Amino acid sequence: MRIGIVGLGVISRFYLAALRENGPLGLGAVCDVRPEALAPFRDEVPCLRDHRDLIAAGGLDAVVVTVPNDLHAPVCRDLLDAGLPVCVEKPLATRLDDGVALAELAAARGAVLFTSFHRRYNARVRALLDGLPRDVPVAAVRVRYLERIEDHVGGDRWYLDPARCGGGCVADNGPNAFDLARMFLGPLELSDVDIQRDESGVDRQAAVSLVAESGARAAVELDWSHPGEVKDVEVTLADGTVRYADLLAGFPGFKQSLWHEYAGVLREFAHVVHTGGVDRAGLAALALVDAAYRTERTALIGER
Repeated sequence: MRIGIVGLGVISRFYLAALRENGPLGLGAVCDVRPEALAPFRDEVPCLRDHRDLIAAGGLDAVVVTVPNDLHAPVCRDLLDAGLPVCVEKPLATRLDDGVALAELAAARGAVLFTSFHRRYNARVRALLDGLPRDVPVAAVRVRYLERIEDHVGGDRWYLDPARCGGGCVADNGPNAFDLARMFLGPLELSDVDIQRDESGVDRQAAVSLVAESGARAAVELDWSHPGEVKDVEVTLADGTVRYADLLAGFPGFKQSLWHEYAGVLREFAHVVHTGGVDRAGLAALALVDAAYRTERTALIGER
């Protein structure tokens, strides 16, 4: 499979590394509006500055989209409209109606739409999930996603622009955390949220309470001002047993766990390209982001 990458920001290096190590998958083209970002690939693959030119050039079997969040919807829309399978970084879009439109377009075109939830493929998460007893229900899940965002974005300062990011920690880290909770509990609905914003309007902290169809509860803690980094999952079973996974355990280097996680993303994407289908998990996570922000707005109106 020849894979194109649209967007060469801070996350793209993990896809590029995985493509260079994955025998059946290879880099077919790159696209970025910045000439300096394209320069290292000039002698390797076609380099384009507009994703529509990438579509017109042809020769690709699928495309990975890692542009800023506010561009996910328009870029994916053009790719899906051309019938190309798409793997897009979370969030699927910055607005729920745009995410719904993308899912509908993918279904109409018979094209694959796959959201990249890289934490699904974390070795510690997989071990926790696989080790749970099948005869004891999960009663509660806690997911923590804590970091100082400025340490993680590199030159991609758009993360700190609420319009481009879609908000802040809820819009960007929320989908990964919500998806982890859904792995253990299935479909979730929002029950409560507390969001703290800075003077620029970026949500820097959030506590999100969710409930599953079974009545089990999930607590998601998000923080973009945390000193250091904490990414973990705690599962409480109905018999009181507590199981735990530290997503960073065994990966001492900065962002070291992401190398194997993104290799997992591309393996699963390749499988979905061959088997077909529209991934609804991206839409489910986006719906929870939307619910969190709507609940916050309703609460603020009620206080006035």
